Amino acid sequence: MSKTVIITGSSTGIGRASVIKFQEAGWNVVATMRSPEKEEELNKLENVLVTKLDVLDQATIDATVQAALDKFGQIDVLVNNAGYGAFGPMESVPREKILRQFNTNVIGLMDVMRTVIPHMRERRSGVIINISSVGGRMTYPMFSLYHGTKFAVEGITESMAYEMAPLGIQMKIVEPGAIATDFAGRSLDISATDVPEYQRIIEKLMKGFSENRNVSPASLAADVIFGAATDGTDTIRYTAGEDARVLMANRKQADDATFMAGIRQRFDI
Repeated sequence: MSKTVIITGSSTGIGRASVIKFQEAGWNVVATMRSPEKEEELNKLENVLVTKLDVLDQATIDATVQAALDKFGQIDVLVNNAGYGAFGPMESVPREKILRQFNTNVIGLMDVMRTVIPHMRERRSGVIINISSVGGRMTYPMFSLYHGTKFAVEGITESMAYEMAPLGIQMKIVEPGAIATDFAGRSLDISATDVPEYQRIIEKLMKGFSENRNVSPASLAADVIFGAATDGTDTIRYTAGEDARVLMANRKQADDATFMAGIRQRFDI
């Protein structure tokens, strides 16, 4: 019997590449997105079920999980990939964006897990993979809200690993670096500011990011996610991309002051 995976945020980028990776490996895939009516390719693939899931809407989470069980009989792996990024100085970000940031990346992620876990617990088997980021263990300026959510995802997942293990459920974290997706254009919400000091930093960051050539394809992240789902080990964290590996190694070796000085130097801020 083929195994079944639910992947949130499957319309583009890492989520979409992961759907293709698992499907090509012979898995049943539940590809979820907020606007499934716009999907024209994934729903034509064999053993792929495209469903509506908005992590801010519990009814769509419930409906997707039930549809997965009705069609495929079980849920073996959950990949929490849906995400949103608020960018800008903390002072200037509207409160509604703050709420959306944490509701999407943290509360929504937990709601999906809380809906799936009872089914995995009943079978005493399953893998939950939460997509974090290198930004879950190091920071850039102007991403305080996004980093706050990814640091939260790291802590939530690591803590849950203790309580899930006796139930036969593995917890995993995948930390991509720079991936060639449309996150910056589609999922990144930039808040304007008229404070010159903030604007200077923003301009330096945008210039630095635009010049970054060390970008990995979404398929690489999908390969790492598939490996995390299938390696059968107790490994919790997986980096995706050479830049992620280097950044995490540097962060581990350097003290706070040294690492942060390196970031300031990189962006000339």
